[in-house]
Amino acid sequence: MTAPRATVPRPAPAPRRRFGARERHDFLVFLAFAAPNILLIVAFTYRPLLSNIYYSTLNWTLGAATAVPVGFDNYVRFFTSPDTGEIARVTVIFTVATVGGSMLLGLLIALALNRKVRGVGFARAAVFSPFVLSGVGVGLIWVFMFDPTLGVFAAVLRAVGLDSPQWFNDPTLSLLMVIIVYVWKNMGYAAVIYLAGLQAIPRDLTEASSIDGAGRLRTFWSITLPLLSPTTFFLLVTSVLNSLQAFDIIRIMTPLGRGTTTLIYDAYLQAFGGYNRAGYSATVSTVLFALLVLFTAIQMLVLERRVHYR
Repeated sequence: MTAPRATVPRPAPAPRRRFGARERHDFLVFLAFAAPNILLIVAFTYRPLLSNIYYSTLNWTLGAATAVPVGFDNYVRFFTSPDTGEIARVTVIFTVATVGGSMLLGLLIALALNRKVRGVGFARAAVFSPFVLSGVGVGLIWVFMFDPTLGVFAAVLRAVGLDSPQWFNDPTLSLLMVIIVYVWKNMGYAAVIYLAGLQAIPRDLTEASSIDGAGRLRTFWSITLPLLSPTTFFLLVTSVLNSLQAFDIIRIMTPLGRGTTTLIYDAYLQAFGGYNRAGYSATVSTVLFALLVLFTAIQMLVLERRVHYR
């Protein structure tokens, strides 16, 4: 016969920690600091969002005292409208071009500014300054520069015997014009973020690669770029969100939206551009919000897996 197996006594459960006076004090301090911010977020973010979703189910003319509930009729009209395809195409082109252009130029500028030379501080400030300027002011200045009669570019082209393109009459050129201005304004933001990422890379790794005989290009592709993946991921998320919500430069440079009507600008035109369709405008805004949430979720779930955190 085998001896009976000894039973090991289970440890007694740890006593529950009571919500004492210290915990209550810390909770009240947290509530005192957080409650005003939470109330402001609820009042000025979530409440307007829910109201906008409700307005999207109404047939409401801007300024009218009454509105007729129509359910999902505005959504059906939006997805079956022949203009929706063109608006989606312009939105995709504008977003891809502005995000890709600003991030690529920002990375190149950051690599150039990541040096200890005289005047580099002034150069960094000059590169970043367009980002903090008013979009309205930037748009007005660039409208003058692109003017085919009195503009700076027209004068330069006339000096070499060329005619200025009709930037404001050709829809394709209008979109290109807005993309150029938006990239110019936002590449400083990408450059500063990339510069911070470059300065956080340990110098030991780059020095070890140079000792092993790796050139600058090989070091960049094998060490610098992978270590910049968290920075690139952050910039990608924020830049996509900003580009999908770009409004001020488009409004100033192309008021009619000829060739530059993105989703957010279409929402403005539907409500304030002469159509006065506030309910339909709320529908476009709700669709844009859903796209922002979807793109952010895809980037967080898919692209973040390729990020190499140090």
